[in-house]
Amino acid sequence: MKNFLTAFLAFAAILLSFSSYAQRKVGQAGGQAAKSIPKTAATPSNRSVSPAASNKNRNLNSGNSGSKRDNLGADKNSVDRSGNNNLSGNKVNIDNSKKNVNVNIDNSKDVKINNNRVVNNSVRSNGYRPYTRPPYRHGGFVYFSYRPYFYHPYTPFFWGPVWHPWGFFVAALATTAIIVSVENAQYHYDQGVWYQPYNGGYQVVSAPVGGTITTLPPNAQTVVVNETVNNYYYGGDFYEKSEKGYSVVPATAGTIVPHLPEGGKEVKVGDQTYVQFGEIYYQPIQVDGKDMYEIVEVKKEDIK
Repeated sequence: MKNFLTAFLAFAAILLSFSSYAQRKVGQAGGQAAKSIPKTAATPSNRSVSPAASNKNRNLNSGNSGSKRDNLGADKNSVDRSGNNNLSGNKVNIDNSKKNVNVNIDNSKDVKINNNRVVNNSVRSNGYRPYTRPPYRHGGFVYFSYRPYFYHPYTPFFWGPVWHPWGFFVAALATTAIIVSVENAQYHYDQGVWYQPYNGGYQVVSAPVGGTITTLPPNAQTVVVNETVNNYYYGGDFYEKSEKGYSVVPATAGTIVPHLPEGGKEVKVGDQTYVQFGEIYYQPIQVDGKDMYEIVEVKKEDIK
């Protein structure tokens, strides 16, 4: 009996050891099967899932952040509102500014060039010389002159390196320039050329009527106005002797000048062609075989 129990226990131990051995084999087989799975098969799925998950996490995180959402929302709304207002506002402002700039530029040019030319743009009648020739009539206007019309092409004259035409711009003036005040307006004068401040520099303008200088510009020419009066002509401007020197005067009808400066334009009036500076008309004529110009007096025809 004792031998039987001993044998039974030995057999049971053998069975337990065999069962444990089988379980270990199964576990090893499972581990090897797991190890045999290629890493490349698992990795792409992880990569494809991770960015989406991270993006979702980022979106969810940013969305879940109440303060950030409120700030972003407020910023977005404010940007949209301000953007819309700015866009509409800018359109209005830009258009208005462009219009204003254009108006300002034109006005400034008119003030500094055209208006000054208007100041010296009127033709005074020559009361001492009656017209002996009938006037030329066209378009409701009459054009009075003392000499017959003789066409020749308009060729601007150049008075030398110190002279500049109306509208010419310089950044700085020579040290010889002087200041001349005319009716509360300041001009700068230098060697026959008149300037006014413009756009950070100086722009050439026509001589202002009433402006007085002590010395005539170089190469000024004497022109006959009538039997008792002479003018001095230089660069399209006229001067008369005065108590303080030489004063700028308007152009006088009938005055004959040998040259015209830049800035004029030929205009066709019926069968005749004049050179026009603002409202001043110069009629081409010929004197002793030389081409010259006579200042024409223009009046509106009185039709009854």
